[in-house]
Amino acid sequence: MVVPSSALLTDHYELTMLQAALRSGAAHRTSVFELFARRLPDGRRYGIVAGTGRFLEALREFRFGTAELDDLRKRKVVDDATLEWLGSYRFSGDIWGYAEGEAYFPGSPILVVESTFAEGVILETVALSIFNHDSAIASAASRMTAVAGDRPCIEMGSRRTHELSAVAAARAAYIAGFATTSNLEAGRRYGVPTSGTAAHSFTLLHDDEREAFQAQVDCLGAGTTLLVDTYDVTNAVQIAVEVAGPELGGVRLDSGDLLGQARDVREQLDGLGATKTRIVVTSDLDEYAIAALQAGPVDAYGVGTQLVTGSGAPTAGMVYKLVARADDAGTMVGVAKASKDKKSVGGRKYALRRIDSRGVAEAEIIGIGERPENDGNDRELLVPLVKGGEIVGDATLEQARERHLASRKELSRKAIQLSRGEPVIPTTYLDDQP
Repeated sequence: MVVPSSALLTDHYELTMLQAALRSGAAHRTSVFELFARRLPDGRRYGIVAGTGRFLEALREFRFGTAELDDLRKRKVVDDATLEWLGSYRFSGDIWGYAEGEAYFPGSPILVVESTFAEGVILETVALSIFNHDSAIASAASRMTAVAGDRPCIEMGSRRTHELSAVAAARAAYIAGFATTSNLEAGRRYGVPTSGTAAHSFTLLHDDEREAFQAQVDCLGAGTTLLVDTYDVTNAVQIAVEVAGPELGGVRLDSGDLLGQARDVREQLDGLGATKTRIVVTSDLDEYAIAALQAGPVDAYGVGTQLVTGSGAPTAGMVYKLVARADDAGTMVGVAKASKDKKSVGGRKYALRRIDSRGVAEAEIIGIGERPENDGNDRELLVPLVKGGEIVGDATLEQARERHLASRKELSRKAIQLSRGEPVIPTTYLDDQP
């Protein structure tokens, strides 16, 4: 697959800052940028990092080739000296970050970029667009899989978002515990398991439900899942078992009182001898609906719109800020924004998660300028992603899934409560301590 350049996934002002910094001579100052969230979405108790792998993919392809340079020249975005610099651009610095799948909190230094100002500043937009989207989806997905427990969740939101966002959403949801996706491109590109059977149109295509069910079973086998709410659920379940036999794999409910229907259908299936037939429910589910359905005999949840829109929080609200830079003598100095409601904390950050004697997280400890002291069972959070311009932090999707489960398990049970609350652990900056 030919991968296009990611270089123009960049805001105009990054290149004008670059041009001015090149002209003033400040562009080559050693700098530290950090990507973090000032706060979690209202009422949320933790977030989940996702997008690291996609960001590293974008970094590999962050090249200003002939087409990109010709476009910038034609539109007079920057001057010739800047175009010449961009033509040879290769990121040569270091990047550290939270492992994909890791929980994060307000102020967590999710990404730390150490480079010249010029090399780091033009990565801002591509980094934020990836992490803000993917982390929003993964954070919502984590809440859903937490309340679903051992009942699998199926991602099926492709028709409710931009076509490329759908692929990224499927990947992020899988990291946060979803079992499968309906999106075939996510399966091809990232290896996310895919699944799907039939929609109402397939039933409506045929003269009656029996004909439609028979066609599906003849093609896909008795283990398929039949959609039973096109007309009358009770009648459809009867026909489904008559066609497929007690080995029918599953039935899907997509409308109405899902909890009540699930109970009625379970009783009917058991009475027909289809005791192992699974009940799958769909229809605009979110974490609250999933939690309510836990009281019923539901075996799997299909989630679409609410997942791919972050279940009320479509962006993670992350920012990318310069936190340190070299002065004229080459000494690193912390810098910070002081604007009302948009303050940042200066200085290069180091992070660990403080773990108590029971193995439960109790604080996010942020050191400024130096690593916090580990008291013995704390966990370092920043891992190397890029060293000297070379990507060293590639992790598999399965490793990210494992990290998500382990990180969420460290949090107290309050983390997965759906009631509104503060972050489940505080963020503590060491220079705030007496």
